[in-house]
Order: sequence, then C-alpha cells, then structure tokens
Amino acid sequence: MKGWWFNRTVVGGFNSVRRGLFYVAPLLAVWAIVVKPLGAELPQLSYMLAVVLWMVLWWISEEVPLGITSLLPVVLFPLLGIMDGKAVSALYVNQVIFLFMGGFMVAIAVQKWELHRRIALWILMALGTSPSRILLGFMLATAVLSMWISNTATTMMMIPMALSVLGMESRRSSPFGRVLLLGIAYSASIGGVATLVGTPPNLSFTRIYEIYYPQAEGVSFGQWMLWAFPLSIGLLLVLFIYLRYVVLWGVAVQVMDVSGLRRQLKAMGDLSYEERAVMAIFVVLALLWIFRKPLDFGIFRIPGWSTWLPYGSYLHDGTVAIAMAVLLFVLPAKRTDGYLMSWADMRQMPWDLILLFGGGFALAGGLKESGLADWLGQHLQWMQAMPLWLSMWILVLMVSFLTEMTSNTATVESFLPVLAGLAGASSDEALLWMIPATVAASMAFMLPIATPPNAIVFGTGKISMVEMMRVGFVFNIVAGTLVAIYFFLLLSHGMP
Repeated sequence: MKGWWFNRTVVGGFNSVRRGLFYVAPLLAVWAIVVKPLGAELPQLSYMLAVVLWMVLWWISEEVPLGITSLLPVVLFPLLGIMDGKAVSALYVNQVIFLFMGGFMVAIAVQKWELHRRIALWILMALGTSPSRILLGFMLATAVLSMWISNTATTMMMIPMALSVLGMESRRSSPFGRVLLLGIAYSASIGGVATLVGTPPNLSFTRIYEIYYPQAEGVSFGQWMLWAFPLSIGLLLVLFIYLRYVVLWGVAVQVMDVSGLRRQLKAMGDLSYEERAVMAIFVVLALLWIFRKPLDFGIFRIPGWSTWLPYGSYLHDGTVAIAMAVLLFVLPAKRTDGYLMSWADMRQMPWDLILLFGGGFALAGGLKESGLADWLGQHLQWMQAMPLWLSMWILVLMVSFLTEMTSNTATVESFLPVLAGLAGASSDEALLWMIPATVAASMAFMLPIATPPNAIVFGTGKISMVEMMRVGFVFNIVAGTLVAIYFFLLLSHGMP
C-alpha cells in the first residue's frame, strides 16, 4: 500500500511539476527578453539569460531528453546573435569528449568480459567476513570500480551480490541490509569523485575551465587525482563510520554467510586471455593518464612521460584514451570470433550524455561571449566579502542540495560559468570556486531521483523514502562540510 501511495501521489506530483516546467521554460525565456531585459545597450545579456532559463528548466524537468535540450544552443545562439553557428558547433567536439569516449570504451570492455565482477569479488574476499568487513568490502569495491566505470553499472553489479550475501528474498530487510545497500549507492558517488572519468561533472569542469582560461595550464588526469583521491578516501572512511557506528548504533548484527560469493568467484575459473588483455590495457591506460604530466608533491616531483617526447605538449588525456581504446578493436579475442571489442558493443555508449557535455560547453561559451557570466559574477560579489570558509561551505551545500532535484552534470554546467565570472580573470581564484562546486555535485544522498545509484537501491523495495532521506540528509551535511574544509585547507596552503 505504501508503494502504491508513493507511485500515485509522489511520482505523480513530480510528473506534474516536470510538465509544468516544460511549458514555463520558453515563456520565461520570452519574458526575459521582452518584459525584463537586462540592458538595452547589451541585448545579448537578455538573450543569453533567456537561453539559460530555457535550458536549465528543461534540464531540471527532463520532460525533453537531456541530450535534445543540449542542442538548443546550435539553433538559438546564431538566431539571437550570441555566437556564430560554426563557433558554437565546434564546442560540441573537443578533447574532453574524446577522453570520455575512450574511457567509456575501456569500461565497456571491462564489463563485457566481466573483469569488474572478478575485481569486486577479489576485494570482498580479501577483506573478510565479519559484518563490518563485509560493509567495508562492498563500499570499497564499489568505490574502486566507480573510479573507472559508470556509477550506474557498478551499482547494478554490486546489488545482486549484496542481496545474495544478505539472503533478502522477501521484501522485508534487516537494518544491516538496508545500510549495506545505502553504502553501495553512496560509495558509487564518492568513488566517482576520485578521477576525471569517474563521473561526468568532473569532465565538464575541465572543459569549462579551459573555455574561460585558455591561457592557463589545464587540469590533467593526474592533477585531478592528486587533489580528489585523498578526499574520496576520507569521505569513504567517514561514510563507513557513520553507517556502521551511528546509523547502526545499538543494532545487533549477525555474521553473514559469504559462501555464495566464494562459489561465484570459483565458478568464474582462472583469468581468461580476454580478461588479462583488458586488464593490461586498463592498467596501462590508468598509468599513462596519471603520469602524463609532472606531478608536484612539494617535497618531490615526478616528471611526466609526455615531457620526454618531441611533441609531448600536443598530447592530451583524450589522446591517450583513444589510443588505448583503439587497441580493443585490433587485439583478437579467443573465446569468440573477432576482437576484444566490436562496433556492436558501442551501442552501450551514452550518446545522450555526450550531447549533454556538448550543450554544457556551448552554454559556457555563450555565457562568456555574451558577457552574462561576468554580469552574474558581479552580482555574487557578496560571496567574496564573506570569510572564504563560510562562502565555500554555503556554495558546496547549495550545489549538493540542488543536485538532489536535477542532473548533477546539468547543475555543474549551469553553475561553473557563473563562478568563473565571479573569479574574473584570475584562473587560480576560479579553481577555488569551481572545484568544490564540481565535487559537491556528487554529494547528493537524500532522494532516489538525485543519482542513478540512489534510484537503483530504492528500486529494490527494501529501503523506504523516509529512511533514505533521514540517512542521506545527515550525510549531505557531513560530506558537504568535509568537502568545504578539505578544499579550504588545500587552497589556503596552495594547491600542489
């Protein structure tokens, strides 16, 4: 009965709001141009604001596919005189797109040959069988996989294994079972923060930063990992402590039977040729990404391999990703005819997400060219007047809770250009605002609609909406606060 009420009342209410936003968006865009223009001397400000309102509201509603909404700049920017059609079209194809495509191809291969399942089982078996170790094992396995492959795919794989351990065939579940499922969902989001390819907002950040600060040195895969990996590990440990010793405080937990996981690992047999080949490509790709550019740890510095090449400066992380992905299509497979990957496997590529990236980059370019980003940044100067730690904390929590209701990629692509306008010409100050906001977009733990991992876990029927909101709300605050503190301290001492 409770599920029926949720579906009819809550979901129905969401659908009504979404439909309303679909109709309101173009009307609000016309209002911004005709009724409330920002300035007659600079009409592009009002035109750009109209496009922003239209796209953001449609992104929030998701009544129109995200990828289709992302194509609006191709039509509206030239029509309104914001940007030339050739210039805006070029923003949809860049090295970040190829970084995502190459990384995703390797992730598809990992899933195709079930290497990710074997890695997860290895981690679970290595950590032991007590309830605390089982929880930590599932969280760690989920986070590690989410650093490299889709958070959604990782969660979909981990949930059946968790249910087999818990033996939760009925709709009723134990407190530990519910905590384990929440731990998987939350760990998927936290793990994705650690690498540039772990979650789409991270890639959006790198390209938008390049658009606004073309003269600044871009953020490489290794540089991002140097900043974000320690934070991801810290958040994962805090999450484990919170779930095991706060949420489960006073709850008796019985020892779990993990014999089913052992049987699954044994049934997989020895590593196949295909698994070994994909693992080799995966490891080499990760190492090439991490060590492409020099890494400065303060007390010592690791030179980047690209500096040894005559044209090393021409290479980007996207170049490396595509180079390794091509190997998947030329190395033969032994278990089937053909190669490790075929074009049929490319059907799993999320082309809608690629268009969403492009739409966000176009939006960032339009905000810059029209001057609206600077205009909005000037109206956010009050944030700079506040103590840095306070303004950063407010920003992180604002982005985190906004992401509960809309796509995290769309949130980042709407916020970052405005934050670049707030920072002005200073690329270092832009990092101070843009990186915490990007990470905050992955810190949404309250609602099923916030992230695909949340939705998948809620879809098992073993966690109530109230429980997810109660546990997630507290961790939203905790994680947001830790993100703000971490980057405040990191920036105060100068990012390495």
